[in-house]
Amino acid sequence: MAKQEKGRIFNSLGLKAELPGASCGGNWFASSGDWIEVHSPTTNELLARVEQANEADYDKVVGEAAKAFAFWRAVPAPRRGEVVRQFGAALREKKDALGRLVSLEMGKILTEGLGEVQEMIDVCDYAVGLSRTLSGPTLQSERPMHRMMEQWHPLGPIGVISAFNFPVAVWAWNSALAWVCGDPVIWKPSSKAPLCAIACQNIAREVFKANGIPEGVSCVVVGRGSTVGEQLIRDSRLTLVSATGSTKMGKRIGEVVGARLGRTILELGGNNALIISEKADLTGALASAFFGAVGTAGQRCTSTRRLIIHEKVYKTFLDKMVTNYRKVRIGDPLNPKTLMGPLIDEDAVIDYERAVAAALDQGGRLVYGGKVLKPPFGRRTFVLPTLIEIRNDA
Repeated sequence: MAKQEKGRIFNSLGLKAELPGASCGGNWFASSGDWIEVHSPTTNELLARVEQANEADYDKVVGEAAKAFAFWRAVPAPRRGEVVRQFGAALREKKDALGRLVSLEMGKILTEGLGEVQEMIDVCDYAVGLSRTLSGPTLQSERPMHRMMEQWHPLGPIGVISAFNFPVAVWAWNSALAWVCGDPVIWKPSSKAPLCAIACQNIAREVFKANGIPEGVSCVVVGRGSTVGEQLIRDSRLTLVSATGSTKMGKRIGEVVGARLGRTILELGGNNALIISEKADLTGALASAFFGAVGTAGQRCTSTRRLIIHEKVYKTFLDKMVTNYRKVRIGDPLNPKTLMGPLIDEDAVIDYERAVAAALDQGGRLVYGGKVLKPPFGRRTFVLPTLIEIRNDA
């Protein structure tokens, strides 16, 4: 990664070599002394160091969010929508830099990084329309001279926990909708992609500041799951926690938040299958299966994990998949010709190796891939996309 390119991205998004990991509005702070190093999964280059938030930093952030809620809930919803519209416009201006940062920090190819920012912009557009259509029905009553009316009110500060694989879009999907509904947001991003979160907060804070919105409507806490994460899900001040991540994590969050009668929105892991029938359009099915498996190097909850193929088209389809896999250009995600970038880190490579070994141990036949590539850029994070033929009940 050219230093000039990194410098341009960092300057555009207000990033530095060392950054505190907590923010409520315009202020950045941290007092833990617990620093994490953020390395590029492509080159192993040190991008920045981030000081993680501790319990006291978290309390300060949520306290500001609680104070901001009293103001923000009283702002008319269309006015809140106007602020979100401006945020979407700011994202349009920063789309290239933010999309490149996603590729630089997380490793997904540039097309996907830019596409993720576009999803942020799109949800802002949706939220703007929603801000003018928040409604509730008026119902007939069995009592004379009475009507029953349903109204929706803001919940209060909400928590958003996001995973590394969608380091900006998941937050925006939640935040844009929460903001127009009158709810401040406390975002705990993955510690594997904190720079994307800090950049998003920098963009948001300028918009909120320009509109006279108090600090605390948009907040970030970069911190350990065992400390800040546990504190967040146990915090009764957060009436809703939206979390994206592993199924194991989701079970934990569901239990803890449910025990205090809080609400959750959980987007967790998947074991997704495509069924290819003998009547399928094989060209379209092939494109869907191929991108579903290889997109984001397979690091999506929506990634295609299994193909269930009718015996009449089995060999034809499998041969075409192998042909496509052989053509996958693997490398620097910022290179427009690259189709698949690295896995997020070496721990993910270990998981990949274990999954391949487990499949072969259960009688699977390796059709293609199954190998870790020699580090082309200095880090053991590149692997071959893999096809394994295995029985249905494995």
